[in-house]
Amino acid sequence: MTTVAAYAAPAPKAPLERTTIERREVGEFDVLIDIKFAGICHSDIHQAREGWGEAIFPMVPGHEIAGVVSEVGSGVTKFAVGDRVGVGCMVDSCRECENCKAGREQYCVKGNVPTYNGIGKDGEPTYGGYSQKVVVDENFVVRIPDGLSLDVAAPLLCAGITLYSPLKRFGAGPGKKVAIVGLGGLGHMGVKIAHALGAEVTVLSQSLRKQEDGLKLGADHYYATSDPKTFEELAGTFDLIVSTVSAPLDFGAYLSLLKTEGTLANVGAPEEPISLNLFSVIGGGKSLAGSMIGGIAETQEMLDFCAEHGLGAEIELIRGDQINEAYERVVASDVRYRFVIDTATI
Repeated sequence: MTTVAAYAAPAPKAPLERTTIERREVGEFDVLIDIKFAGICHSDIHQAREGWGEAIFPMVPGHEIAGVVSEVGSGVTKFAVGDRVGVGCMVDSCRECENCKAGREQYCVKGNVPTYNGIGKDGEPTYGGYSQKVVVDENFVVRIPDGLSLDVAAPLLCAGITLYSPLKRFGAGPGKKVAIVGLGGLGHMGVKIAHALGAEVTVLSQSLRKQEDGLKLGADHYYATSDPKTFEELAGTFDLIVSTVSAPLDFGAYLSLLKTEGTLANVGAPEEPISLNLFSVIGGGKSLAGSMIGGIAETQEMLDFCAEHGLGAEIELIRGDQINEAYERVVASDVRYRFVIDTATI
């Protein structure tokens, strides 16, 4: 076992504090990673505050991990010491079910093992990236291409893949009109990726406060959803809408913005249930879809795509002792656009 420094939430809704945790010995197929940077995702806050249900404490959040391999097990073939690597939202799965075999480990029938707030196959709790080292099976580690610096690559391990997967699945590309709802940690990557895929991109945000940013990131158009005229003007416009918002929306209103047989894909996860008049889906043959991160192969594909197009996250680098302040700022939508912890300061 290796003792490493970390930041943990000792109890639900409690401030995170500096502590130490134990990492397992490097097994035959394991990779020991010196974590360099860890992104702060809104889902870290939902879980540390038990917004999504009962959680495991103490909790070390963090599933946007970028670092360097410092040791490999005797059976490891995919990585060597010194490789630049990343770990996203899961660190294992059953590997035997239909979904795992199809490269959709995130939908493992038996449930994947989350990077934190989960129980590993050894029966021990998993601890995430707000720490200085992590041991992960090589099959759940991805390579970060040389074209991406580690700090801006870290958020791609959740925010990047969470947007890349539905944009690819639902055909964002040349000749398609795509809207991204919300310009935050997820949404800003959605704009960059949809633009790089060749789609005509519109941002739908509560206000025009971030309009200049949105256009710089690659949006062609920017509308305020607080203005009722927006929904009149854009009715029947989009082939695909991706909602990144973790608050309940008027889904009927957003479905009205789709073309016939268009899709509203939801990656934001509100804590409350939503209600929907099904006529807003039936009329126009529209689809309301969900999407959750991506499989390991698709995550690697996304990283290679981002490196090829020079796409990293827009980040604000923070120290470990600024995590609690960063949480409050994320909740207040006061970040442009992703906090990333410099783990050397933990």
